[in-house]
Amino acid sequence: MPIPKAEAGELRPLAFRRPEEVLEADKLYTIYEVARLLQGVDVDEELDIETENVLLDWAIPWMMKHSESFVFAEPASDDEPGYYGLADS
Repeated sequence: MPIPKAEAGELRPLAFRRPEEVLEADKLYTIYEVARLLQGVDVDEELDIETENVLLDWAIPWMMKHSESFVFAEPASDDEPGYYGLADS
């Protein structure tokens, strides 16, 4: 349900970081790790599935918007996720 802006307290502009501000250039990450890092969550922190899904809901469009900044490595097996990293500049 919508609330009046006056009830929200401090309002901040919606701003997304660039991939190079989130990921290290010499590492590859799963989509789950990218989602966590994008939100400032440690990659090893235990999360419930609902929270994990919300983080993915933010990460996937962000990665698509910045797709030119990423490279992809095939997963080691069919039951593992692929890995993403920063493209060479």
